[in-house]
Amino acid sequence: MRKLITVIVLFVALFQSSSLMAQDILKGNDLSTVRVDYLSDGDIAKIKSQLQSNNVTIDQAESMVLSKGMSATEFAKLKKRLALPETAKASTDKKLIKKTAKDSDSEDQEDDSEDAVRKQEKIENKKIKDDSNSLVFGSELFDNPTLNFQPNLKLATPVNYVLGPGDELQISVNGVQEFSDNVPVSAEGNVNIQYVGQISVSGMTIEAATQKIKGAISRVYSTVRSGQSMVTVSLSRIRTIKVTIIGSKQPGNYSISSLGTVYNALFLGGGPSKNGSYRNIELIRNNKVFRNIDIYHFLVKGDQSDNVGLRDNDVIRIPAYTNRVTVEGEVKRPGIFEMKKGEHFSDLLNFASGFNEFAYTASVNVLQKTGKELKVADIHAAQYGSYLPLNGDVFRVTKILNRFENRIVINGAVFRPDTYSFHQGMLVSELIKQAEGLKEDAYLKRARIIRLKEDLTTEIVNVDLGKAMSGDFNADLALKKEDVVTVYSILDFKEEYKVTIDGEVKKPDVYDYQENLTLNDLIVAAGGLTGSASKRVEIARMIKAENIDDTNPNKVELFNVEISPESNEQAINFELKPFDVVNIRRLAVVEKPEMVTVSGSVSYPGKYVLANKKEKIYDVIQRAGGLTSLASLNGVKVKRPIKKEQIENLENINLNLGKKDSIQNKLKKKFKEDLKYATIPVDWEKVARNQNGSANITLQPGDEIEVSAFNETVKVSGNVLLTSEIPYRSGRGFNHYIDAVGGIDGKGWRNKAYVIYPNGEAAVTKHFLFFRSSPKVEPGSQIIVPEKPETKKMTTGEWVSIGSVITSLALLIVTAFK
Repeated sequence: MRKLITVIVLFVALFQSSSLMAQDILKGNDLSTVRVDYLSDGDIAKIKSQLQSNNVTIDQAESMVLSKGMSATEFAKLKKRLALPETAKASTDKKLIKKTAKDSDSEDQEDDSEDAVRKQEKIENKKIKDDSNSLVFGSELFDNPTLNFQPNLKLATPVNYVLGPGDELQISVNGVQEFSDNVPVSAEGNVNIQYVGQISVSGMTIEAATQKIKGAISRVYSTVRSGQSMVTVSLSRIRTIKVTIIGSKQPGNYSISSLGTVYNALFLGGGPSKNGSYRNIELIRNNKVFRNIDIYHFLVKGDQSDNVGLRDNDVIRIPAYTNRVTVEGEVKRPGIFEMKKGEHFSDLLNFASGFNEFAYTASVNVLQKTGKELKVADIHAAQYGSYLPLNGDVFRVTKILNRFENRIVINGAVFRPDTYSFHQGMLVSELIKQAEGLKEDAYLKRARIIRLKEDLTTEIVNVDLGKAMSGDFNADLALKKEDVVTVYSILDFKEEYKVTIDGEVKKPDVYDYQENLTLNDLIVAAGGLTGSASKRVEIARMIKAENIDDTNPNKVELFNVEISPESNEQAINFELKPFDVVNIRRLAVVEKPEMVTVSGSVSYPGKYVLANKKEKIYDVIQRAGGLTSLASLNGVKVKRPIKKEQIENLENINLNLGKKDSIQNKLKKKFKEDLKYATIPVDWEKVARNQNGSANITLQPGDEIEVSAFNETVKVSGNVLLTSEIPYRSGRGFNHYIDAVGGIDGKGWRNKAYVIYPNGEAAVTKHFLFFRSSPKVEPGSQIIVPEKPETKKMTTGEWVSIGSVITSLALLIVTAFK
């Protein structure tokens, strides 16, 4: 415990010694206990000001400070902190901006107006919005840093500006004699002009002081009296004045420019406090109330007559409010407002910018506070100018009702269906005339009125519209407010009829049915007949009957009509009925020329038309001039296009690859690319020997016949060490070519190697017991060695499981035999 007390005492002594050192570094006797790290930014600022007041730099004071016991390390720290710029000392800024009256009187005289402006800007940057007081009308004025009422020091000095100690005048004489000097106004209120002497200007306006100085100079400078020289007097530096603010959010003493105003000072003080008045602020000058300031004049009217200039030692006192009320609801500016004695509710509405467009203006509900409890009262519009709001009143402005006092609606078969104004005694015919009358398709037998009863339920009232419009007083019913009148259209009662046309027309589809629609009309609407249309037309019509006829087995009635395919206009114009289905039949024989393609080693490659329905490959090749001398007899094949729907069906093939979706997708993609054509190998030697044999295949439209040139090499690819083409050698087998490319790599599957011959036919390696038969290799062939499938090796646990199962089965068998 004693050790703890000792440490505390030493720390306090060290702090006090540091503070004493900060007070006057030049007068201290023992600086050995000073610790620069414990000095605040304010202490450093005081040391700097002391050095400046004695015209001594820190380097000049080094020997004196070290002789008084400060270590070289601490001196180096002190020198470094003194060298820091002012902007790096945030805590010092507050103390320089806001000073107490006890220790700042002499320093304020030395500050100029530009310093005060900089301090002002620091205060503005540090402002924090007071959300707790944000509903009070006028509080936003002091939370906005862009609205600071700061005076513009770059403008010309006002002629009514009153001089005082701290101002500085620039006095110039120009002409035959010349003189220029910046002369400060002393604490006694005098300016000392060289060769002229002291002149008292304190309390004088700048205009009066200028005349006095000119008169004094003219007595010394003769050329000024004669007019040969001119005297000019201007304000080169504006003094800083001291004002005190009481009752603000940040009360205290403030140093501001002598051009500062009341609003400028209020802004620096953060505006009125939570309970401060906005309408009865007192400006006290020479211990008397000089002016009462009402900020509402500025807020409501923009009137700055209360924004008067300040004098040195002015006091701004913000008393507590007397009467505050709250306005809620449908006003343009809801909030908390301060009321003066004698102001009415109409004045309060003016402060709130009046009712908004949704407000119920006939009366306002007010919640009052009595001595014991709450009380509710209603203020009617006639009382707005006489009701005096009481402290704590809460005014609630409600919305207008979401209903209409004179609405009536008409819709349907009128030219202007809409909402109209209702008046007492309004008739159905009158409303229809207001809606520009009935449309041609209006149903005159009946109109419907949906009427709202007094209990807010609805009822339907029917109107004979034909009689009402013809002047029948009994049928022309009187309407009521909120009636909804519906005028029906005869088109609403008609079924939507359709007819269908299919077959040999250009646009087979379902079309709308109209009365008197004929077969010719429908054919023209469908774009006319195609070139393959026959003269036979079948028309199916639905059967309608009241009773079921069991003797008639027909579901529809059929009509067979003959037309002229060469013309869309028929001699017999068949009239159609709703829901008829028309079928234009196709000619029995319509054969358009269809072609195949021949390419490769033939005399005349190109496209050839199939001359008959069973055109053979031999016939087409002969028409192409036959095979050339370079053609390979084993290199004839037919590529037949696969239909689009067959290619799309490949996407639905499951290759049973389990979870290997990426491999499956790649294989499907390759199949789709490779299977755009189906390859049909052709044994040309058999075809040449027997044109009637099955080897002479029948061609189909779109087939491509490819005749390869003779190739003396054999290509080896796939999972081999080197993909290459090896010269063909008669008598050499499959293994010769595999060995010629270095053999099979580690992933190659020799047992599944296969050969693709020039005509597209393939042969695989065959196995029987332990014997393997490799396929025959011919010139132009391609040997492909596929990749072995990946196999999952069994883990030790799986082997143990299998062993356990086998052991269990063996025991069961032994037990069964026993």
